This record gives sequence, C-alpha cells and structure tokens, in this order.
Amino acid sequence: MTPTRPRDCIELLGWTQRGLARMLDRPEGTVRQWVRGVVRIPEIVAAWLEVRAKHAEEHPPPKR
Repeated sequence: MTPTRPRDCIELLGWTQRGLARMLDRPEGTVRQWVRGVVRIPEIVAAWLEVRAKHAEEHPPPKR
C-alpha cells in the first residue's frame, strides 16, 4: 500500500481517522502515523482496508 492510499481509502469510505482507530481498536496516533506515511500500515490492516475500499468503489450507494 502506498503511503497515500490509507488516506484515500478512508476518504472513499466516508470514515474518519478517529473512527478507523476505534474500529481497529488502535490508538488514533497510530492511524495518523499510517496516514502521514510515518509508520507503515500493517499488511493485514492494509489488505482489509483495500477490500472495503474496492467494494465501495464497485458498489456505490444508490443515487436519488
């Protein structure tokens, strides 16, 4: 996962860094470091996030 991809995925999903930290039971500071590219995101988390983002891209919510 590229350093900017976690941020892209979070934005695509409409999540916040704080919300992601809560979902993953991780400190907010850790998620911020992933998003800034200071610390590499763990592979298992990166894969999980990619699956969610891909699903959101392929299945957007219905339009009015």
